[in-house]
Amino acid sequence: MQKSDKEWKKELTEEQYHVLREKGTELPFSGKYNSHKEKGIYKCAACGNELFASSAKFDSHCGWPSFNAALSENRVRLEQDNSGGMRRVEVLCAKCGSHLGHVFDDGPAPAGKRFCINSVSLKFEKK
Repeated sequence: MQKSDKEWKKELTEEQYHVLREKGTELPFSGKYNSHKEKGIYKCAACGNELFASSAKFDSHCGWPSFNAALSENRVRLEQDNSGGMRRVEVLCAKCGSHLGHVFDDGPAPAGKRFCINSVSLKFEKK
């Protein structure tokens, strides 16, 4: 999915644009989905791609919504991120390329993954 910066700026809020398109982050514990407990699907706020099931969400106490797995491997794209003097793995929407957050190897068993995702990059659909 290719859109110009002008198109993205027209469709997204300023905060969404900063996180999704400029690879920013929201302040910890500030996002609306950090403590969210409803059952459903979390989608990309930019394109609607279904990313995470509520059943994969867990409380990691890190300040951002955390998931132990994506709905499937083809829903997200992972890329090495060496920005800010850190070595991390960035999580991007596989459909539109928007920045979602980062994934770490300190999540619960069996996968041991913690997808640390910005609330502003998500929209929730109750099931």
